[in-house]
Amino acid sequence: MARAGLTTDRVVRAAADLADSVGFENVTVSALARSFGVKDASLYSHVKNLHDLRIRVALLAATELADRISAEVAGRAGKDAMVAFANAYRSFALEHPGRYAATQMPVDPAVFAGSDALARNVEVTHAMLRAYGLKEPDLTDAGRLLRSTFHGYVTLEANAGFNAPRPVQASWERSLDALHLVLQNWPSASGGPTSPSADEKTTGA
Repeated sequence: MARAGLTTDRVVRAAADLADSVGFENVTVSALARSFGVKDASLYSHVKNLHDLRIRVALLAATELADRISAEVAGRAGKDAMVAFANAYRSFALEHPGRYAATQMPVDPAVFAGSDALARNVEVTHAMLRAYGLKEPDLTDAGRLLRSTFHGYVTLEANAGFNAPRPVQASWERSLDALHLVLQNWPSASGGPTSPSADEKTTGA
């Protein structure tokens, strides 16, 4: 019988909080059960096993990340949107290391069928990049460049990987300036640089 007060949502959110505290890789059913003061069996009414629990945390984290990025990017375009996107990504990763690690977990795309998190992340990324005049396959290529850059930077930052005296924030801002220039001058798959959108020509973004 499920213990009174426990729900799947509560269990998953507690697991996400635990991941932020001890690391996503250290989240186990036993550790989670101890945090509730219950036996492991009490949790199996809400999650099938550890893999199921971790997938649910990954889905929750992806949704929370999508919410944060969407809120920050709304109403922005060009460089303003890209910087807002990047800052939202970075702040989520640094504030919620366990949740962020969960978003990097390999998950079968079919698992996301019942969640709009993946679709929303793709939509907001592509909408932001279209303002630079990009279209497929350049949208995918540019999206991968941004994700690789953001992930690499926040991973190094979180692990104290930057040791030079130069402020990390200053390097982050300069990196975003550089990414903006790259996106403005992206070499299209058909050859030659892409053209900025009308909005970019008008605003100078």
